[in-house]
Amino acid sequence: MKRILIIEDDEAIAAIERDYLVLGGFEVEIAGTGGDGIAMGRSGRFDLILLDLMLPGIDGFSVCRTLRETLDIPILMVTARQEDIDKIKGLGMGADNYITKPFSPNVLVARIKANLAQYDRLKNTEKQEKAQVQMGNILLQQDSRRVFVDGTEVELKNKEYELLLFLMSNADIVFSRETLYERIWGYEAMGDNATVAVHINRLREKIEKNPSQPRYIQTVWGAGYRFRP
Repeated sequence: MKRILIIEDDEAIAAIERDYLVLGGFEVEIAGTGGDGIAMGRSGRFDLILLDLMLPGIDGFSVCRTLRETLDIPILMVTARQEDIDKIKGLGMGADNYITKPFSPNVLVARIKANLAQYDRLKNTEKQEKAQVQMGNILLQQDSRRVFVDGTEVELKNKEYELLLFLMSNADIVFSRETLYERIWGYEAMGDNATVAVHINRLREKIEKNPSQPRYIQTVWGAGYRFRP
């Protein structure tokens, strides 16, 4: 169940918003001041914040700016003002959207659901993008630890996979044998830097069209190796 934080100093309005959101299937908490809203918002318990701009003391603009420093959840600002400049200012402070008073409670619930759905879609897209790395004709899927070259899966041993993932995740950066050994095998591992060269050669045989003239995993003489995207 999604959790909503309402930051609103008008108790009657906050109660109406809470009641409709609860009916809409949300858990709701209310903060009556900007200071309380900041403290509660920073707790990380909420999926969306409904923020009134006209607050006593710390106004909604300042609350939004402060919360946005640490939160990436949707912030939907509520304003009684019709001027575009206030809406632009709120969006500039980090709000994701706005709703203008007076509004229908049903419209409010619909807007909140729409903003949450959009946020979830974006997060899922980001997760999928992070879950796989593709460069050229090489696709590495982190969730399943599978690697494909030109659409055909190639079988990699555990350390081969970890070495390839590290190099692809740090493309165009040159790493010495010593650094690669420490990153992949660890300080306490039994072996030596020659292990790196052996695994590099095995990787080239599996992912390169011409292992003797590698396109991706390149040797930088006197320095180490790099993955060329």
